[in-house]
Amino acid sequence: MSLSRASSVSGKHIHFVGIKGVGMTALAELYVSLGARVTGSDTEEEFFTDEVLAGIGIVPEAEFAPEHVLEETDLVVYSTAYDPATNPELIEAAKRHIPMRTYAQAVGELTRERMSLLVTGSHGKTTTSAMLADALRHAGLDPAAVVGSRVRSWRGNALTGAGPHLVLEADEYQNKLNHYGPFAVILTSIDWDHPDCFPDEQSYEDVFRTFVARIPRHGVLVYSADDAAVSRIAENASCAKRSYGFSDDADFRVTEYGSGEAEEGIFRSRFTIVHGDRDFGSFTIRLPGRHNVANAAAVIALCEYLNVDREHVREALAAFSGTARRSDYLGSSHGAPVYDDYAHHPEEIRATLSAFKASYPDRNIIAVFHPHTFTRTKALFSEFAQSFDDADRVIVLDIYGSAREKQGGVSSADLTTEISRFSPGKAEHIPTIPEAIEALRGSLTENDLLITLGAGDVWRVAKGVVSVKD
Repeated sequence: MSLSRASSVSGKHIHFVGIKGVGMTALAELYVSLGARVTGSDTEEEFFTDEVLAGIGIVPEAEFAPEHVLEETDLVVYSTAYDPATNPELIEAAKRHIPMRTYAQAVGELTRERMSLLVTGSHGKTTTSAMLADALRHAGLDPAAVVGSRVRSWRGNALTGAGPHLVLEADEYQNKLNHYGPFAVILTSIDWDHPDCFPDEQSYEDVFRTFVARIPRHGVLVYSADDAAVSRIAENASCAKRSYGFSDDADFRVTEYGSGEAEEGIFRSRFTIVHGDRDFGSFTIRLPGRHNVANAAAVIALCEYLNVDREHVREALAAFSGTARRSDYLGSSHGAPVYDDYAHHPEEIRATLSAFKASYPDRNIIAVFHPHTFTRTKALFSEFAQSFDDADRVIVLDIYGSAREKQGGVSSADLTTEISRFSPGKAEHIPTIPEAIEALRGSLTENDLLITLGAGDVWRVAKGVVSVKD
C-alpha cells in the first residue's frame, strides 16, 4: 500500500516553530508530501534551508507572534531550541489546547507508519544514512529519508518517496531515540558525547542500550564489530544481528582496503566485503578514510538483510558524492587544497585527519579547529589535545558556545597550551574567524593542505581563504 495515503498528517494544518532547522525543514518536506498544509516561523538569519522551503511553497514568518498560529491549526511542531514557557507561539498553542510535538516526537510518530531504518551512534550517522537512502533509491525502492545535513546529490536533506522505507538519522542528543520506533538500526560507534545531557559514559551508553533493546524481534541490528562498546550494547538486542567492520570477527568483513591520493577533492577508497565464505567483490566510494569505508560496509550489510539488489548497492556507493561539511573540497589557495569538515569530537577529528594524511601523505596539514560548546571541550579536554597527531600545525579559535550552557571553565587558550604540551609549538590560539583568515592569507603554499574542523561556522575560514586570489 502507499503509505502516503495512510499518513496521520494528511489533510491537517501543521505549524512549525523554528522551521529553518535542518531536521525541521526535512520533516516539513515529508509532511507536505503526505498531504499536510505547512506553515512556519523562525529568525531572519539565512540558512540553506530557506531555498528548500521556498521550493515547497513555504515562506517562514521572520518573527514569533501568536497570530502565526492560525485558527485552523491542528498541530504545532517545535524545535527544542525554543521554550514553551517563553515562546509566544507555543504559549498561544497551549492556551488554545492545540496539540504540540517536539521534532523528535513528531518524527517518532512517522517511524511507526513505515518500515523505519534508523542510523545512530556517536559518529558517521549523516554519511551512513545518506548512503543507505541513496542505495534504496538507486534500487528503485523510493524511500523517504531525513538526514542531518545537505546531501550533495539531493535538493536538500530529505527524500519524500512513497516507498515502504523511512531512513532516519537518529540523534541521541536529549535522548531523542526514546521517541522512535525502529524496524532496523545501524549502530556505528559509541564515544561519550553531549556531557550537558549525559554526565558520564554510563548514562550515555544507557541511551543506546535501551534503544537497541526496543528493536522488535522481527527487526535487525547492524552494528560495528570494531567498537567494543558497540558490541557490548548489541548484546541487549533480541532481534536478528549482523556485524560489520575490519575485525576478523565481523559478519561483513572489510578486506583489501586502499586509497589513492585525492585529486581536486575527489577521493577513491576501494575495499572488498567478505561475508562468511562469500566474497562480494570490490566496492568503491568517493570518500576518504577507514571510517567512511566502515560506514559503507554497514549499508551493504543492512541492504543484504533487506534483499536489496547488491549490484544496485555497489553502483549507488560508487556514485555517492557525500554530504555537506564532510570532507568538503572548497577550492585552493596558492596551490594548497582547502577542505572543510564537521568533525567536532576527538574521535572524529582523529579519523578525519588520518584520512587526509593517507590521501595527501606529502602535504603539511594545517588544521583550524573551532571547539563546540564549553561542556564538551571541558569534559573531553585531554582527548581533544591528543587528537591532532596527523596535523602539522593547529589553529584554535575561541570556543563556539551553546545558548543552553553556562560559559566558562575552559578556554581555547588552555587547549592550545595542552596541544603544544604534547607537540611543542604545534598549536596557536587565534580568537576570531577574521583573524584566522588574515593569519592564513598569503601564507599557504603548494606544499600545504588546509582543513577547517568544527560544528559551528568555522567553514567561513576556509571560504575566506579560498576567496583570496592566488
